[in-house]
Amino acid sequence: MAQSPNLLFILSDNHNRDLLGCYGESFIQTPNIDRIAATGTRFSNAYSASPLCCPARAALATGQYPHQTGYWDNAIVYDGRVPSWMHRIRDAGIETVAVGKLHFRSADDDNGFSEEIIPMHIVEGRGAVRNLLRGYDAELDGKQAGRWQMYLHDSGEGETHYQEYDRDITARAAQWLRKRGRSNNGWALFVSYVSPHPPFKVPKRFLDLYPEDRISLPSHISINRKSLHPAAEYQREKFGAPDATELSQLKRMIAGYYGLITHMDEQVGILLDCLSACGLGDNTRIIYSSDHGEMRGAHGLLGKGLLYEDALAVPLIISDPSLPGGKHVDQIVSHVDLYPTVLDSFSVPISEADKDVKGVSLWPALRGQKIERMGFAEYHANFSRSGSFMLREGPMKLHYHVGMPPQLFNLANDPHELNDLSSTPDGGHTVARMENLLRQICDPEAIDERAKADQRRLGEKFGGKDQLAKAPNISFSPPPGLDGKAIGAFGAAS
Repeated sequence: MAQSPNLLFILSDNHNRDLLGCYGESFIQTPNIDRIAATGTRFSNAYSASPLCCPARAALATGQYPHQTGYWDNAIVYDGRVPSWMHRIRDAGIETVAVGKLHFRSADDDNGFSEEIIPMHIVEGRGAVRNLLRGYDAELDGKQAGRWQMYLHDSGEGETHYQEYDRDITARAAQWLRKRGRSNNGWALFVSYVSPHPPFKVPKRFLDLYPEDRISLPSHISINRKSLHPAAEYQREKFGAPDATELSQLKRMIAGYYGLITHMDEQVGILLDCLSACGLGDNTRIIYSSDHGEMRGAHGLLGKGLLYEDALAVPLIISDPSLPGGKHVDQIVSHVDLYPTVLDSFSVPISEADKDVKGVSLWPALRGQKIERMGFAEYHANFSRSGSFMLREGPMKLHYHVGMPPQLFNLANDPHELNDLSSTPDGGHTVARMENLLRQICDPEAIDERAKADQRRLGEKFGGKDQLAKAPNISFSPPPGLDGKAIGAFGAAS
Protein backbone atom coordinates (compact mmCIF):
# COMPACT_ATOMS: atom_id res chain seq x y z
CA MET A 1 0.00 0.00 0.00
CA ALA A 2 1.36 3.40 -0.99
CA GLN A 3 2.12 5.60 1.96
CA SER A 4 0.00 8.68 2.51
CA PRO A 5 2.21 11.23 4.24
CA ASN A 6 -0.38 12.84 6.53
CA LEU A 7 -3.16 11.82 8.90
CA LEU A 8 -5.75 14.09 10.51
CA PHE A 9 -7.48 12.18 13.33
CA ILE A 10 -10.50 14.02 14.74
CA LEU A 11 -12.07 12.72 17.94
CA SER A 12 -15.18 14.09 19.62
CA ASP A 13 -16.57 13.24 23.03
CA ASN A 14 -19.96 11.69 23.80
CA HIS A 15 -21.31 11.57 20.23
CA ASN A 16 -24.11 9.04 19.78
CA ARG A 17 -23.48 7.15 16.53
CA ASP A 18 -26.98 7.63 15.14
CA LEU A 19 -26.93 11.44 15.43
CA LEU A 20 -25.26 12.33 12.15
CA GLY A 21 -26.65 13.14 8.74
CA CYS A 22 -24.42 10.55 7.10
CA TYR A 23 -25.80 7.91 9.47
CA GLY A 24 -29.34 8.68 8.39
CA GLU A 25 -30.42 11.39 10.86
CA SER A 26 -31.81 14.22 8.73
CA PHE A 27 -32.89 16.49 11.61
CA ILE A 28 -29.46 17.06 13.14
CA GLN A 29 -27.18 19.34 11.14
CA THR A 30 -23.70 17.86 10.68
CA PRO A 31 -22.72 19.03 7.18
CA ASN A 32 -18.99 18.98 7.80
CA ILE A 33 -18.62 15.49 9.23
CA ASP A 34 -20.95 14.47 6.40
CA ARG A 35 -18.32 15.95 4.03
CA ILE A 36 -15.79 13.46 5.40
CA ALA A 37 -18.25 10.62 4.82
CA ALA A 38 -18.97 11.83 1.28
CA THR A 39 -15.29 11.43 0.42
CA GLY A 40 -14.71 8.42 2.64
CA THR A 41 -16.19 5.29 4.21
CA ARG A 42 -18.68 5.11 7.05
CA PHE A 43 -18.50 2.13 9.42
CA SER A 44 -22.01 1.29 10.57
CA ASN A 45 -21.09 -1.21 13.33
CA ALA A 46 -18.19 0.42 15.18
CA TYR A 47 -17.82 0.14 18.95
CA SER A 48 -15.94 1.81 21.73
CA ALA A 49 -13.94 -0.61 23.87
CA SER A 50 -15.61 0.81 26.99
CA PRO A 51 -18.45 3.34 27.38
CA LEU A 52 -16.51 5.88 29.49
CA CYS A 53 -13.99 8.56 28.54
CA CYS A 54 -10.71 7.38 30.07
CA PRO A 55 -10.87 3.61 29.48
CA ALA A 56 -12.18 4.24 25.96
CA ARG A 57 -9.35 6.64 25.16
CA ALA A 58 -6.75 4.30 26.64
CA ALA A 59 -8.01 1.46 24.45
CA LEU A 60 -8.04 3.69 21.38
CA ALA A 61 -4.41 4.66 22.06
CA THR A 62 -3.07 1.19 22.92
CA GLY A 63 -5.16 -1.10 20.73
CA GLN A 64 -5.86 -3.16 23.86
CA TYR A 65 -8.96 -3.67 25.98
CA PRO A 66 -9.21 -2.53 29.62
CA HIS A 67 -8.77 -6.06 31.01
CA GLN A 68 -5.42 -6.24 29.19
CA THR A 69 -4.01 -2.91 30.35
CA GLY A 70 -5.76 -2.31 33.69
CA TYR A 71 -6.94 1.17 32.66
CA TRP A 72 -10.36 0.67 34.20
CA ASP A 73 -11.98 4.02 34.92
CA ASN A 74 -11.50 7.79 35.22
CA ALA A 75 -8.92 7.49 37.99
CA ILE A 76 -6.81 4.55 36.75
CA VAL A 77 -6.00 6.01 33.36
CA TYR A 78 -3.48 5.91 30.54
CA ASP A 79 -0.02 6.88 31.78
CA GLY A 80 2.31 6.01 28.89
CA ARG A 81 3.23 2.65 30.44
CA VAL A 82 1.72 0.64 27.56
CA PRO A 83 2.93 1.44 24.03
CA SER A 84 0.51 3.55 22.01
CA TRP A 85 0.16 3.99 18.28
CA MET A 86 1.52 7.47 18.91
CA HIS A 87 4.75 6.02 20.34
CA ARG A 88 5.12 3.67 17.41
CA ILE A 89 4.72 6.16 14.57
CA ARG A 90 6.63 8.92 16.39
CA ASP A 91 9.54 6.54 16.93
CA ALA A 92 9.37 5.72 13.22
CA GLY A 93 10.07 9.38 12.44
CA ILE A 94 6.52 10.70 11.99
CA GLU A 95 5.77 13.98 13.75
CA THR A 96 2.82 13.15 15.99
CA VAL A 97 1.00 16.07 17.57
CA ALA A 98 -2.09 16.30 19.79
CA VAL A 99 -4.34 19.32 20.19
CA GLY A 100 -7.09 19.25 22.81
CA LYS A 101 -8.62 16.73 25.17
CA LEU A 102 -6.64 13.57 25.87
CA HIS A 103 -7.85 12.59 29.36
CA PHE A 104 -4.69 10.69 30.17
CA ARG A 105 -2.90 11.01 33.51
CA SER A 106 -0.54 13.88 32.76
CA ALA A 107 1.40 15.74 30.09
CA ASP A 108 4.46 14.89 32.20
CA ASP A 109 4.12 11.27 31.05
CA ASP A 110 5.46 10.23 27.67
CA ASN A 111 2.13 9.48 26.02
CA GLY A 112 3.74 9.09 22.61
CA PHE A 113 3.21 12.52 21.09
CA SER A 114 5.97 14.73 19.74
CA GLU A 115 4.01 17.62 21.22
CA GLU A 116 0.81 18.10 23.22
CA ILE A 117 -0.86 21.46 22.57
CA ILE A 118 -3.36 22.72 25.19
CA PRO A 119 -4.01 19.18 26.43
CA MET A 120 -6.77 18.33 28.88
CA HIS A 121 -5.83 15.54 31.27
CA ILE A 122 -7.51 14.26 34.43
CA VAL A 123 -7.70 16.71 37.31
CA GLU A 124 -4.37 17.02 39.16
CA GLY A 125 -3.22 13.69 37.79
CA ARG A 126 -5.69 11.99 40.15
CA GLY A 127 -9.01 12.26 38.39
CA ALA A 128 -12.31 11.09 39.81
CA VAL A 129 -10.92 9.35 42.89
CA ARG A 130 -14.30 9.25 44.61
CA ASN A 131 -15.37 6.77 41.98
CA LEU A 132 -12.83 4.32 43.44
CA LEU A 133 -15.48 3.63 46.09
CA ARG A 134 -16.79 1.13 43.56
CA GLY A 135 -13.88 -1.12 44.52
CA TYR A 136 -15.21 -1.22 48.07
CA ASP A 137 -18.80 -1.82 46.87
CA ALA A 138 -19.55 1.50 48.59
CA GLU A 139 -20.64 3.96 45.90
CA LEU A 140 -22.58 6.89 47.29
CA ASP A 141 -26.27 7.51 46.73
CA GLY A 142 -26.61 9.37 43.45
CA LYS A 143 -28.98 11.92 44.93
CA GLN A 144 -26.05 13.33 46.91
CA ALA A 145 -24.30 14.33 43.70
CA GLY A 146 -27.52 15.25 41.90
CA ARG A 147 -26.05 14.07 38.58
CA TRP A 148 -29.44 13.43 36.99
CA GLN A 149 -30.77 16.87 37.83
CA MET A 150 -27.53 18.53 36.76
CA TYR A 151 -27.89 16.95 33.30
CA LEU A 152 -31.39 18.35 32.97
CA HIS A 153 -31.07 21.73 34.68
CA ASP A 154 -27.75 22.75 33.15
CA SER A 155 -29.04 22.31 29.61
CA GLY A 156 -30.38 24.84 27.17
CA GLU A 157 -29.27 28.30 26.11
CA GLY A 158 -25.88 29.52 27.30
CA GLU A 159 -22.24 28.66 26.96
CA THR A 160 -19.56 26.92 29.00
CA HIS A 161 -15.80 27.00 29.04
CA TYR A 162 -15.95 23.81 27.01
CA GLN A 163 -17.11 25.64 23.90
CA GLU A 164 -14.39 28.25 24.41
CA TYR A 165 -11.94 25.37 24.62
CA ASP A 166 -13.30 23.79 21.41
CA ARG A 167 -12.74 27.02 19.53
CA ASP A 168 -9.23 27.32 20.94
CA ILE A 169 -8.52 23.73 19.86
CA THR A 170 -9.60 24.58 16.32
CA ALA A 171 -7.53 27.77 16.24
CA ARG A 172 -4.40 26.05 17.53
CA ALA A 173 -4.80 23.09 15.17
CA ALA A 174 -5.29 25.43 12.20
CA GLN A 175 -2.24 27.44 13.28
CA TRP A 176 -0.19 24.25 13.37
CA LEU A 177 -1.40 23.22 9.90
CA ARG A 178 -0.51 26.60 8.41
CA LYS A 179 2.97 26.58 9.95
CA ARG A 180 4.06 22.97 9.65
CA GLY A 181 1.52 21.13 7.56
CA ARG A 182 3.77 21.06 4.52
CA SER A 183 6.44 18.97 6.21
CA ASN A 184 8.10 16.60 3.75
CA ASN A 185 8.31 13.86 6.35
CA GLY A 186 4.58 13.50 6.90
CA TRP A 187 2.68 14.02 10.13
CA ALA A 188 -0.20 12.81 12.27
CA LEU A 189 -2.36 15.51 13.89
CA PHE A 190 -4.76 14.29 16.58
CA VAL A 191 -7.43 16.93 17.18
CA SER A 192 -9.70 16.07 20.10
CA TYR A 193 -12.78 18.14 20.96
CA VAL A 194 -14.61 18.10 24.26
CA SER A 195 -18.08 18.57 22.74
CA PRO A 196 -20.75 17.24 22.69
CA HIS A 197 -19.92 16.24 26.28
CA PRO A 198 -22.31 17.70 28.86
CA PRO A 199 -23.23 20.20 30.19
CA PHE A 200 -25.62 20.60 27.27
CA LYS A 201 -25.54 24.40 27.17
CA VAL A 202 -25.13 25.98 23.77
CA PRO A 203 -25.40 29.48 22.25
CA LYS A 204 -28.83 30.52 21.03
CA ARG A 205 -27.95 30.31 17.32
CA PHE A 206 -27.39 26.57 17.71
CA LEU A 207 -30.29 26.00 20.08
CA ASP A 208 -32.65 27.73 17.64
CA LEU A 209 -31.93 24.97 15.14
CA TYR A 210 -33.68 22.50 17.43
CA PRO A 211 -36.94 23.95 18.75
CA GLU A 212 -38.35 21.79 21.50
CA ASP A 213 -41.66 21.30 19.68
CA ARG A 214 -39.72 19.50 16.95
CA ILE A 215 -37.64 17.33 19.29
CA SER A 216 -38.55 13.66 19.03
CA LEU A 217 -37.76 11.74 22.18
CA PRO A 218 -35.98 8.39 21.72
CA SER A 219 -38.56 5.80 20.73
CA HIS A 220 -37.15 3.55 23.45
CA ILE A 221 -37.39 6.11 26.24
CA SER A 222 -40.19 4.44 28.20
CA ILE A 223 -39.18 2.07 30.95
CA ASN A 224 -40.99 -0.50 32.99
CA ARG A 225 -39.31 -0.27 36.36
CA LYS A 226 -40.47 -3.78 37.23
CA SER A 227 -38.70 -5.27 34.21
CA LEU A 228 -35.66 -2.98 34.20
CA HIS A 229 -32.43 -4.96 34.25
CA PRO A 230 -30.63 -4.82 37.63
CA ALA A 231 -27.56 -3.19 36.03
CA ALA A 232 -29.70 -0.38 34.61
CA GLU A 233 -31.64 -0.02 37.85
CA TYR A 234 -28.37 0.28 39.79
CA GLN A 235 -27.12 2.96 37.42
CA ARG A 236 -30.36 4.92 37.77
CA GLU A 237 -30.05 4.70 41.57
CA LYS A 238 -26.45 5.91 41.62
CA PHE A 239 -27.23 8.56 39.02
CA GLY A 240 -29.96 9.92 41.27
CA ALA A 241 -32.76 9.28 38.78
CA PRO A 242 -36.33 9.97 39.87
CA ASP A 243 -39.19 7.58 39.20
CA ALA A 244 -40.38 9.84 36.39
CA THR A 245 -38.78 12.63 34.37
CA GLU A 246 -40.57 15.72 33.12
CA LEU A 247 -40.50 15.27 29.35
CA SER A 248 -40.16 19.00 28.67
CA GLN A 249 -36.94 18.99 30.72
CA LEU A 250 -35.70 16.04 28.73
CA LYS A 251 -36.51 17.79 25.46
CA ARG A 252 -34.57 20.87 26.57
CA MET A 253 -31.60 18.67 27.41
CA ILE A 254 -31.76 16.87 24.07
CA ALA A 255 -32.04 20.19 22.19
CA GLY A 256 -28.89 21.40 23.94
CA TYR A 257 -27.12 18.13 23.12
CA TYR A 258 -28.06 18.40 19.46
CA GLY A 259 -26.90 22.01 19.43
CA LEU A 260 -23.51 20.94 20.81
CA ILE A 261 -23.19 18.34 18.06
CA THR A 262 -23.70 21.07 15.46
CA HIS A 263 -21.30 23.38 17.32
CA MET A 264 -18.66 20.64 17.21
CA ASP A 265 -19.39 19.97 13.54
CA GLU A 266 -18.82 23.66 12.82
CA GLN A 267 -15.35 23.38 14.37
CA VAL A 268 -14.64 20.36 12.17
CA GLY A 269 -15.67 22.42 9.15
CA ILE A 270 -13.20 25.19 10.00
CA LEU A 271 -10.47 22.57 10.32
CA LEU A 272 -11.35 20.95 6.98
CA ASP A 273 -11.39 24.32 5.25
CA CYS A 274 -7.96 25.11 6.67
CA LEU A 275 -6.64 21.75 5.47
CA SER A 276 -7.87 22.54 1.98
CA ALA A 277 -6.60 26.14 2.01
CA CYS A 278 -3.16 24.86 2.96
CA GLY A 279 -3.16 22.57 -0.07
CA LEU A 280 -3.10 19.46 2.09
CA GLY A 281 -6.40 17.85 1.16
CA ASP A 282 -4.99 15.65 -1.59
CA ASN A 283 -2.42 13.88 0.57
CA THR A 284 -4.09 13.72 3.99
CA ARG A 285 -6.16 10.86 5.30
CA ILE A 286 -8.90 11.71 7.80
CA ILE A 287 -10.39 9.67 10.63
CA TYR A 288 -13.44 10.85 12.56
CA SER A 289 -14.78 9.08 15.65
CA SER A 290 -15.99 9.67 19.19
CA ASP A 291 -14.89 8.07 22.44
CA HIS A 292 -18.38 6.75 23.29
CA GLY A 293 -22.06 7.60 22.90
CA GLU A 294 -24.81 9.15 25.03
CA MET A 295 -28.05 7.53 26.26
CA ARG A 296 -30.04 10.84 26.16
CA GLY A 297 -33.03 9.21 27.87
CA ALA A 298 -33.05 5.86 26.06
CA HIS A 299 -34.07 3.03 28.41
CA GLY A 300 -34.74 5.73 30.98
CA LEU A 301 -31.01 6.49 31.27
CA LEU A 302 -28.67 9.43 30.80
CA GLY A 303 -24.93 9.44 30.16
CA LYS A 304 -23.10 6.24 29.33
CA GLY A 305 -21.66 3.32 31.33
CA LEU A 306 -23.91 0.54 30.03
CA LEU A 307 -23.60 -1.70 26.99
CA TYR A 308 -26.63 -0.50 25.04
CA GLU A 309 -25.99 0.72 21.51
CA ASP A 310 -26.72 4.35 22.45
CA ALA A 311 -23.74 4.40 24.84
CA LEU A 312 -21.35 1.90 23.25
CA ALA A 313 -21.70 2.31 19.48
CA VAL A 314 -19.63 5.10 17.94
CA PRO A 315 -19.42 6.88 14.61
CA LEU A 316 -16.34 5.95 12.63
CA ILE A 317 -15.53 7.51 9.26
CA ILE A 318 -12.26 7.15 7.35
CA SER A 319 -11.40 9.14 4.24
CA ASP A 320 -8.49 8.48 1.89
CA PRO A 321 -7.99 10.75 -1.15
CA SER A 322 -6.95 7.74 -3.23
CA LEU A 323 -10.16 5.79 -2.58
CA PRO A 324 -13.73 6.44 -3.77
CA GLY A 325 -16.06 8.05 -1.24
CA GLY A 326 -19.63 7.67 -0.13
CA LYS A 327 -19.18 4.03 0.89
CA HIS A 328 -20.17 2.17 4.03
CA VAL A 329 -18.87 -0.98 5.72
CA ASP A 330 -21.17 -3.16 7.80
CA GLN A 331 -18.57 -5.42 9.41
CA ILE A 332 -18.16 -5.18 13.19
CA VAL A 333 -15.14 -3.06 14.12
CA SER A 334 -13.69 -1.51 17.26
CA HIS A 335 -11.57 1.37 18.44
CA VAL A 336 -8.79 -1.15 19.09
CA ASP A 337 -8.59 -1.54 15.30
CA LEU A 338 -7.35 2.03 14.96
CA TYR A 339 -3.91 1.19 16.38
CA PRO A 340 -2.95 -1.12 13.48
CA THR A 341 -4.89 1.09 11.06
CA VAL A 342 -2.74 4.12 11.91
CA LEU A 343 0.47 2.06 11.75
CA ASP A 344 -0.62 0.73 8.36
CA SER A 345 -1.32 4.27 7.18
CA PHE A 346 2.34 5.13 7.67
CA SER A 347 3.68 1.73 6.56
CA VAL A 348 4.96 1.07 10.07
CA PRO A 349 5.09 -2.72 10.44
CA ILE A 350 3.45 -4.63 13.26
CA SER A 351 6.24 -5.86 15.52
CA GLU A 352 6.83 -7.78 18.73
CA ALA A 353 5.94 -4.57 20.59
CA ASP A 354 2.41 -4.95 19.23
CA LYS A 355 1.86 -8.59 20.23
CA ASP A 356 -0.96 -7.74 22.66
CA VAL A 357 -2.86 -5.53 20.22
CA LYS A 358 -6.23 -7.15 19.52
CA GLY A 359 -7.34 -5.08 16.56
CA VAL A 360 -6.76 -5.46 12.84
CA SER A 361 -6.06 -2.81 10.24
CA LEU A 362 -9.18 -1.42 8.60
CA TRP A 363 -7.50 -0.62 5.30
CA PRO A 364 -8.45 -4.01 3.77
CA ALA A 365 -12.08 -3.29 4.70
CA LEU A 366 -11.79 0.14 3.10
CA ARG A 367 -10.67 -1.59 -0.07
CA GLY A 368 -13.64 -3.93 -0.09
CA GLN A 369 -12.37 -7.00 1.75
CA LYS A 370 -15.08 -8.57 3.93
CA ILE A 371 -14.08 -10.18 7.22
CA GLU A 372 -16.57 -11.62 9.68
CA ARG A 373 -15.54 -10.65 13.21
CA MET A 374 -16.99 -10.52 16.69
CA GLY A 375 -17.34 -7.32 18.70
CA PHE A 376 -16.19 -7.04 22.31
CA ALA A 377 -16.34 -4.34 24.97
CA GLU A 378 -16.33 -4.11 28.76
CA TYR A 379 -17.10 -1.74 31.64
CA HIS A 380 -15.66 -1.59 35.18
CA ALA A 381 -16.28 1.95 36.41
CA ASN A 382 -18.72 3.98 38.49
CA PHE A 383 -22.45 3.33 38.46
CA SER A 384 -21.85 -0.41 37.99
CA ARG A 385 -22.23 -3.00 40.74
CA SER A 386 -20.01 -5.45 38.85
CA GLY A 387 -18.14 -5.82 35.58
CA SER A 388 -20.11 -6.07 32.37
CA PHE A 389 -19.01 -7.47 29.02
CA MET A 390 -20.43 -7.19 25.51
CA LEU A 391 -20.01 -9.80 22.79
CA ARG A 392 -21.49 -9.24 19.34
CA GLU A 393 -21.67 -12.03 16.76
CA GLY A 394 -23.52 -11.11 13.60
CA PRO A 395 -26.80 -9.53 14.71
CA MET A 396 -26.73 -11.25 18.12
CA LYS A 397 -25.50 -9.14 21.03
CA LEU A 398 -24.82 -10.51 24.52
CA HIS A 399 -24.60 -8.33 27.62
CA TYR A 400 -22.88 -10.41 30.30
CA HIS A 401 -23.12 -8.97 33.82
CA VAL A 402 -21.09 -10.58 36.60
CA GLY A 403 -23.48 -11.78 39.30
CA MET A 404 -26.59 -10.66 37.38
CA PRO A 405 -28.71 -12.16 34.60
CA PRO A 406 -27.41 -11.87 31.02
CA GLN A 407 -29.22 -10.00 28.27
CA LEU A 408 -29.46 -11.07 24.64
CA PHE A 409 -30.68 -8.99 21.71
CA ASN A 410 -31.08 -9.54 17.99
CA LEU A 411 -30.14 -6.18 16.53
CA ALA A 412 -31.42 -7.12 13.09
CA ASN A 413 -35.03 -6.82 14.22
CA ASP A 414 -34.54 -5.10 17.59
CA PRO A 415 -32.02 -2.28 17.06
CA HIS A 416 -33.08 -0.48 20.26
CA GLU A 417 -32.55 -3.58 22.44
CA LEU A 418 -36.06 -3.76 23.83
CA ASN A 419 -36.74 -7.49 23.54
CA ASP A 420 -34.40 -9.50 25.79
CA LEU A 421 -34.25 -13.03 24.37
CA SER A 422 -32.12 -14.56 27.12
CA SER A 423 -35.02 -16.31 28.86
CA THR A 424 -36.45 -17.89 25.71
CA PRO A 425 -35.45 -21.49 24.85
CA ASP A 426 -33.53 -20.54 21.70
CA GLY A 427 -32.12 -17.49 23.43
CA GLY A 428 -30.88 -19.57 26.33
CA HIS A 429 -28.91 -21.79 23.95
CA THR A 430 -27.45 -18.73 22.24
CA VAL A 431 -26.48 -17.18 25.57
CA ALA A 432 -24.67 -20.37 26.60
CA ARG A 433 -22.81 -20.55 23.30
CA MET A 434 -21.84 -16.89 23.32
CA GLU A 435 -20.81 -17.00 26.97
CA ASN A 436 -18.43 -19.81 26.04
CA LEU A 437 -16.98 -17.57 23.31
CA LEU A 438 -16.66 -14.75 25.83
CA ARG A 439 -14.75 -16.99 28.22
CA GLN A 440 -12.27 -17.73 25.45
CA ILE A 441 -11.44 -14.02 25.53
CA CYS A 442 -11.35 -13.51 29.30
CA ASP A 443 -12.66 -14.79 32.63
CA PRO A 444 -15.35 -12.23 33.51
CA GLU A 445 -15.46 -13.03 37.24
CA ALA A 446 -11.67 -12.89 37.60
CA ILE A 447 -11.51 -9.64 35.65
CA ASP A 448 -14.25 -8.12 37.82
CA GLU A 449 -12.32 -8.92 40.99
CA ARG A 450 -9.03 -7.68 39.54
CA ALA A 451 -10.60 -4.34 38.57
CA LYS A 452 -12.08 -3.87 42.03
CA ALA A 453 -8.80 -4.88 43.69
CA ASP A 454 -6.94 -2.26 41.63
CA GLN A 455 -9.55 0.33 42.59
CA ARG A 456 -9.21 -0.53 46.28
CA ARG A 457 -5.42 -0.46 46.03
CA LEU A 458 -5.39 3.03 44.55
CA GLY A 459 -8.14 4.08 46.94
CA GLU A 460 -5.94 3.20 49.89
CA LYS A 461 -3.28 5.57 48.57
CA PHE A 462 -5.84 8.36 48.81
CA GLY A 463 -6.81 7.54 52.38
CA GLY A 464 -9.25 4.66 52.00
CA LYS A 465 -12.99 4.49 51.88
CA ASP A 466 -13.75 7.27 54.38
CA GLN A 467 -11.49 9.80 52.67
CA LEU A 468 -12.72 8.88 49.20
CA ALA A 469 -16.28 9.60 50.31
CA LYS A 470 -15.18 13.16 51.14
CA ALA A 471 -13.47 13.73 47.78
CA PRO A 472 -15.08 16.18 45.36
CA ASN A 473 -17.49 14.89 42.75
CA ILE A 474 -15.66 15.36 39.44
CA SER A 475 -18.14 14.90 36.64
CA PHE A 476 -16.45 17.17 34.14
CA SER A 477 -12.73 17.94 33.93
CA PRO A 478 -11.83 21.62 33.52
CA PRO A 479 -10.03 22.76 30.36
CA PRO A 480 -6.43 23.96 30.60
CA GLY A 481 -6.04 27.14 32.62
CA LEU A 482 -9.00 26.51 34.90
CA ASP A 483 -8.92 24.64 38.16
CA GLY A 484 -11.91 22.73 39.49
CA LYS A 485 -13.14 25.67 41.57
CA ALA A 486 -12.97 28.04 38.63
CA ILE A 487 -14.99 25.83 36.34
CA GLY A 488 -17.52 24.67 38.92
CA ALA A 489 -19.45 21.47 38.67
CA PHE A 490 -20.53 22.10 35.10
CA GLY A 491 -18.13 24.64 33.70
CA ALA A 492 -20.49 27.56 33.16
CA ALA A 493 -18.64 30.38 31.47
CA SER A 494 -18.52 33.58 33.45
